[in-house]
Amino acid sequence: MSDRTGRLAHAPADHPAVKPAKVGVLLANLGTPDNYDYWSMRRYLSEFLSDKRVIDIPDWKWQPLLQLIILTKRPFTSGANYKLIWNHDKGESPLMTITKDQTAAIAARLAAEYGDTVMVDFCMRYGNPSTASKVRAMVAAGCEKILFFPLYPHYAGATSATANDAFFAALAKEKRQPAARTVPEYFEHPLYIEALAQSVERAYAALPQRPDLLIASYHGMPKRYLMEGDPYHCQCQKTSRLLRERLGWDKGEIVTTFQSVFGREEWLRPYTVEHVAELARQGKKRIAVMAPAFSADCIETLEEINGEIRESFLHAGGEEFTYIPCLNDEAAHIDALTAVIGDNLQGWVQAGR
Repeated sequence: MSDRTGRLAHAPADHPAVKPAKVGVLLANLGTPDNYDYWSMRRYLSEFLSDKRVIDIPDWKWQPLLQLIILTKRPFTSGANYKLIWNHDKGESPLMTITKDQTAAIAARLAAEYGDTVMVDFCMRYGNPSTASKVRAMVAAGCEKILFFPLYPHYAGATSATANDAFFAALAKEKRQPAARTVPEYFEHPLYIEALAQSVERAYAALPQRPDLLIASYHGMPKRYLMEGDPYHCQCQKTSRLLRERLGWDKGEIVTTFQSVFGREEWLRPYTVEHVAELARQGKKRIAVMAPAFSADCIETLEEINGEIRESFLHAGGEEFTYIPCLNDEAAHIDALTAVIGDNLQGWVQAGR
């Protein structure tokens, strides 16, 4: 045992101080550039697009293309898109702002449940704050156990798995490794489905006319990944079905699509940007679009869905396009995330302690 100074009983005077034991809960999101200038964007995109989980082309073929061609141009266009959505008041991207708000809300819930035995923080897979820096901070604060929570409802190699890779790599650098758990996908958790349903009901209640269709747009991936065993596609389809059943809607009222196609390889279909245009040409004048795979609004939702995809629909003859925001720090979403965390903390902590 140690006293309040961290000194162990019966230990010599020069023994290093020992922090009171804690359990860490480390939330992880995809990442964000530090700013939207060229060099900030280039650093961020280079780290992201060099990840083998994201682009699995051999380095000898991919890196020259990435470093000499893609990263000479793309930082300008991506930076311009980030500038459109940037939180200029706080000097950060919306993803950073929202992740901070989610972390604060979850920390408050867990403090009420477990007291000061649980430490809550967040990290980013790409950019700052890095996973390694936050693991180091938790170990230094006395966390002998860490629950690592990638904030992706669905499992995918390019999201959940690469976040876990970074976590395991960070643990490998620790002299005294904490016990570790990773939170699995939670796409069918009843409270997550409930939070999605409530967001749809709120959005629809605020509209003068009901949309003809609800588009559930999920981040895409190469079709090859599905054929190689990645469960993401099937989990997305199940989320749409569970949401429809919770809403009490008929089949066909929710359409599942995939966005953010990159490169020449075939990706999961239908592509959102093309499909909404086809719907408009078929006479669907009013649609709503949501992004269930994202736990927080980001460049792919605020700029791609509410910009490029909206424009595609309206240009093809659509009349009313409604974007339903991500769950962000809505109370029902925090309920769901806190419940998932509680499930995964079992045996490590007890309520009221």
